[in-house]
Amino acid sequence: MILLFFTNLFPICYAQEIRWEPVAPGIWKGITGSPEDFDLLSAATPEPRMEAIAKLGEAAFPLDSTETLARQSDGKTYLKFPLVREEQLFGFGLNFKTVHQRGRILRLHVDHYGGVDNGRTHAPVPFYVSDRGYGIFVNSARYLDVYAGSGSRLDSKDPALARDRNTDPNWTASPYSDAVEILVPADGVEVYLFAGPTPLKAVQRFNLFNGGGPLPPRWGLGFTQRVHRLYDQAEVLAEVDEFEKRGFPLDFVGLEPGWLSKSYPNTFDWDPGRFPDPEGLVASLKKKGVGLNLWINPYVSPDADFFSELTPYYGSHTVWAGAVPDLTMQEAQRIYWQKFKKDHVDIGVSGYKIDEVDGYDRWLWPDVASFPSGLAAEQLRQTYGLLVQKQSARLYRDKNRRTYGLVRASNGGGVRFPYVLYNDYNNHKDFITALINSGFSGILWTPEARASDSAEEWLRRFQTVVFSPMAMINAWASGTKPWTYPEVASEVKAMALLRMQMMPYWYSSFARYHFEGIPPFRGMNLEPGFVEKPAGDGIRKVDLEANPYDEATKKEIKDQYMAGPSLLVAPFFAGESSREVILPEGNWYDFYDGSYAGNGEIITVTARLDQIPVFVREGGIIPLTGPRLHAPGEGETFDLEIRHYGETASSFYLYDDDGVSFAYEKGDYSWREIRVEKDENGNWNGSISRAEAGKPDHIGKVSWTFMTKP
Repeated sequence: MILLFFTNLFPICYAQEIRWEPVAPGIWKGITGSPEDFDLLSAATPEPRMEAIAKLGEAAFPLDSTETLARQSDGKTYLKFPLVREEQLFGFGLNFKTVHQRGRILRLHVDHYGGVDNGRTHAPVPFYVSDRGYGIFVNSARYLDVYAGSGSRLDSKDPALARDRNTDPNWTASPYSDAVEILVPADGVEVYLFAGPTPLKAVQRFNLFNGGGPLPPRWGLGFTQRVHRLYDQAEVLAEVDEFEKRGFPLDFVGLEPGWLSKSYPNTFDWDPGRFPDPEGLVASLKKKGVGLNLWINPYVSPDADFFSELTPYYGSHTVWAGAVPDLTMQEAQRIYWQKFKKDHVDIGVSGYKIDEVDGYDRWLWPDVASFPSGLAAEQLRQTYGLLVQKQSARLYRDKNRRTYGLVRASNGGGVRFPYVLYNDYNNHKDFITALINSGFSGILWTPEARASDSAEEWLRRFQTVVFSPMAMINAWASGTKPWTYPEVASEVKAMALLRMQMMPYWYSSFARYHFEGIPPFRGMNLEPGFVEKPAGDGIRKVDLEANPYDEATKKEIKDQYMAGPSLLVAPFFAGESSREVILPEGNWYDFYDGSYAGNGEIITVTARLDQIPVFVREGGIIPLTGPRLHAPGEGETFDLEIRHYGETASSFYLYDDDGVSFAYEKGDYSWREIRVEKDENGNWNGSISRAEAGKPDHIGKVSWTFMTKP
């Protein structure tokens, strides 16, 4: 259907409705123009979890289809999606400073984050979710220009009012806009629409359509220490021994560029001086219950033993004088990754940290570069993080071993990859905002802990690491250890052991991410019963002398988040003595002592050095195991302490499998129901269902703690 818009009888533009077709319950694909063959989904090749999507149920088309419009002009596609007043948007990838995205102007462009939320970031996922309960994903591997309710159209059905700045106190520099408009530099594009009816369900459908979240090996949820970049084999073993001697948990250790014979660019060979016996190192670490992770970036040194064989598959430009393999080509993949398989994976290396597949422009290949596949340089830039994740993970799948690693870039379609994003930006508060935003976009992000300016800052960073997707100490430059600040070493150790105690809770939360699409770490705006209501008027003040076009904006809640099904985490930052926490509707309880905290209200929490504020929803069940230095290994039985909070009977489904292989994909896993209810005398009782015959059963003794006292 062709629509012609008129204002004062003059045509403004031609537009056509996007053609929608259902592809799964509550999910529609829209096509306009002639989409390109190479896009985010063809790069990532996700396998939708159709049965899981079906369990979410059918849902009505959430928008007026006559208001979802597109047009092609000058080799570009223009998209328009409707908005209503008071509607708020979230997502558009890994933002570090903003949670509310309505009114933003972004260029979604894979890049190292430069301190401004302008779309240039490590994972500029072209997916947004509305608080009205739907999400939209633009499946393009191009740089996208997004006007997220920031352009006021002359032909709008609900136009912005023309106000006189001289006399109208409601004049604004950002007039009302009733549309999200996106510019795609291609003759057509695929778009996907995800219904809710809640924002969380829209996110679940997006995640499940992209394969569901990764299920890490159990060891991946333990602690990792990235050692100094020039450590040798003896120093690595000595550091691992010191962790054990001091009683600090450690599940895998990360080697930085010094393990390579040459780096920047890379040979991918072990340095024979620093690491004379790599296979022996891996074996020695394995005996200690510790895995090994290797830093790489993908750029090939002329001294690499496979450099010449890859020559037909390099791009035109180099990175640090290293060749860039076109990893969209199958033969390039075969030649490139066989080196990693033979020299790393086959000897037992646990995973990779894949660095510098994001930017900056000054060292990554430029947009004028060409590649032998014929794809544009920007298409490779937008998808290179996806390609290295997918292809490296395949090495472990072929071994029937799960991996869990780090990567510097990702994009839409990469939900299922077993990688966590990180960067070198290192602002603690912004790290938490990024953790919140990661849950809107199907990615994982770790706040990590590095060198700090004070013992208090080190402890506060460490506390947030405990409640994040990867518990990482990143000491590649500073050599920082958990005990580097002796005045807080005991508090750091207690938090580290708490992370390990919570392993059953974390593992079950990631299983829900995989099987149900629920992000294990997510912003409060996805939580039922949450209302943004900061104290006071909640409005940021302005200084018109400094900026005459500045204006008051609503304050965002970007310093508290949900962890797993039941926990609300509200970090302290260095120097803070108290903070406010907004509790959603329903009763909430203190995680540490079970005391009542509040219901749908703002509470003030006083800082304690030994705790990060954590609250548990009514009826919350938290399965714990004992303090331990390593995650449970394959076949290992572990005891449970099951905590219940509040005054409501409830249940929790505990996930179990072998913890290391892909046998769960063939049904070799178990969900065991934990139930807590009162008996006829009003006493709390707990029960846990038996594992099905032949299914995994690693639970030993079970004890119960009812945290909330009458």
